[in-house]
Amino acid sequence: MDANGSYHAAPYSTNPQPSAQSTMLYACLDCGHHNSIKPREPIRCFECGYRILLKVRTKRMTQFEAR
Repeated sequence: MDANGSYHAAPYSTNPQPSAQSTMLYACLDCGHHNSIKPREPIRCFECGYRILLKVRTKRMTQFEAR
């Protein structure tokens, strides 16, 4: 609220910020090399070319409530 008692909304931006392309971390099952792969990239190890990769677990602790 300003000095006159009215509310002024902030103007909306016409240019939204581009979202950063997320990369996921995968480990090669053959050589163990860690690969950062973006969406739409081929699933292949950059070191040995093996095509079976495992998603690396997060370091963040997760807790579930079981009944």
